[in-house]
Amino acid sequence: MKKKRPVNLDLNTISFPPAAIASILHRVTGVAMFFALLFVIYAWATSVASIEGYNSVISMMDAWYGKVISIGTLSVLSYHIIGGIRHVIMDMGYWEELDSGNISAQIAMGLWVVLTIVLGVVLW
Repeated sequence: MKKKRPVNLDLNTISFPPAAIASILHRVTGVAMFFALLFVIYAWATSVASIEGYNSVISMMDAWYGKVISIGTLSVLSYHIIGGIRHVIMDMGYWEELDSGNISAQIAMGLWVVLTIVLGVVLW
């Protein structure tokens, strides 16, 4: 027997709840941290290799693109930590209901935006 389920193939009409967005962001920031780690390892290795390498990393970090990379790296790290803390609290049995889960997701995303703005102001 075939079930006649509604099929929605128009992705522009799908709206995800905040908890789903928070979960997707947690996964995306995990992947982004992997790629950001490549830059961090390169900068560390170059800066300790020689005084010229150190000076080149310092000049790169003073440039606009170095600041953007730094802010982006710290932003994905901060959200991943916030999302991880949220998931640990959920693993302990809290915020598992629909309303409290969505509220905690909105708080986590709001805290992330505020923290990213503060980091951007401090680093720029």
